Amino acid sequence: MPDDLQVDLVSADRVVWSGEATFVVARTPEGEIGVLRNHSPVLSVLVPGSVELVTTDNQRVQAVVDGGFLSVANNRVSILSGHAELAGEIDVAQARQDLEAARQADDDTGVEERIRFAEARIAAAEQAT
Repeated sequence: MPDDLQVDLVSADRVVWSGEATFVVARTPEGEIGVLRNHSPVLSVLVPGSVELVTTDNQRVQAVVDGGFLSVANNRVSILSGHAELAGEIDVAQARQDLEAARQADDDTGVEERIRFAEARIAAAEQAT
């Protein structure tokens, strides 16, 4: 349908997912934002967590981002993140190791975000299996 959303989920090193969707959910510092077609323009910061898409053929796509930006305008959604993965790409064992390492980190620099990202990776991977 021409009024569907054109969505691009991009990490620093690749296009993670690109296509048409009917619904997008992402997490901002203020809470979750849901985007349907004809949504008003938005530019927002994202926090580490999941991004959920519903494709035009009603398939659910789940990904995780380590933060980034969400831009919505003219039925185009751009999600830009330093690191993003589809749920099916996540190595659960590695994500658990990353979570443990984040919990044991000696410094306070980004620890909460690293923990949140590792937890989101584990949850997404477990839902994908």
